[in-house]
Amino acid sequence: MPELLSFFIILVAGLLLSEAFKRLHLPYVTALIVAGIIIGPFALNLIELSETLLFLAGIGVVFLMFIAGTEIKTDFLKETRKDVFVISILNGFLPFFTGFMISIYLGFNFFTSLILGIVFVSSSIAVIIPALESTGLIKRRIGKDIISSTVIEDIGSLILLAIILQTVSHTAILPIHFYIPAIIILIVALKMIVPRIQKWYTQNKKGKDLFENELRFIFAVLIATVLLFELIGMHSIVAGFIIGIIVGDSVRGKVGEKIRTLSYGLFIPVFFLILGIQTDLSSLFSSAVTITVIIVLGLFASKILSGWIAGKILKFTNRQSLLIGVATTPQLSTTLAAAFAAVEFGLLNSDLITSLVILSIITSLVSPLLIRTIASKMVIPEGK
Repeated sequence: MPELLSFFIILVAGLLLSEAFKRLHLPYVTALIVAGIIIGPFALNLIELSETLLFLAGIGVVFLMFIAGTEIKTDFLKETRKDVFVISILNGFLPFFTGFMISIYLGFNFFTSLILGIVFVSSSIAVIIPALESTGLIKRRIGKDIISSTVIEDIGSLILLAIILQTVSHTAILPIHFYIPAIIILIVALKMIVPRIQKWYTQNKKGKDLFENELRFIFAVLIATVLLFELIGMHSIVAGFIIGIIVGDSVRGKVGEKIRTLSYGLFIPVFFLILGIQTDLSSLFSSAVTITVIIVLGLFASKILSGWIAGKILKFTNRQSLLIGVATTPQLSTTLAAAFAAVEFGLLNSDLITSLVILSIITSLVSPLLIRTIASKMVIPEGK
């Protein structure tokens, strides 16, 4: 079976090559992408992508966004200050405008430009939190402001992505003026209903959960929610993220560990490997190198400048304001998930995909180093 052989090669590449790259201190996700590039058609050409493998990658990206959603504690909204909204607005609008104008300058169409703008808005919580924890800033005011504003920006960027994909979809059921109210109603309804169903289900189970019924219940809820949102035209990655937020508080402990084990043990690595397989690095030796340089520099410049301006408005010091900008530069899960979704609608070409993969690799490597460097030279007054 050719598909089984391809799947086996992907699993082995994920095990061996990612472990080898980790010894070079590359982040796990970066190692998986590079491994995918190596076994893909633009390098060793060991496998051919099939509908089955692309389906597994689609499952992987849904689980990736679901876990990203579960990592967001809804309680943070009760503690958000004016600071967070100032940072979110400035650190979202200026990068969005920059990404949009860069795409227009490079000759891409309106909807592709919107996608690049959305990519510039998002940041990777998975990279930011460990970097802030290592510097001891995670519990300080500035650390909480950075994380909360990044979460708001990610949610906003995914909602915008859902609207754009629904607009360009030829199979959309709802008109755009009904689309947003429908999303809001569904989210509110799920927030009220799902936790109650989950509580009822777990309370009515007796004895040990030998057959992982609770785990399968979470998966069933996830898939049901994705199907429900897809009926109104919302992409599965956005639906996965939303249901992750909704059930996040109830999937802690052993169930949460099992979900992460299954997701990161199988589905999510397949997504990143296949993303690498689809990355054509040969295009970097042609027009893509210019596109990549402009996108990388534009992202860093817009994020750092907007973060610095927000910090100064909020009376932070120059170095603290610089930290806010630098800390919001990492691009990883949301960026690559958005790119994966946009490809399905033909909104991104191979040059842009390659540029966004390179952007994610560079920012996930450089940003933590910059955060630690700036933090080590900062003297933060108590309360900040």
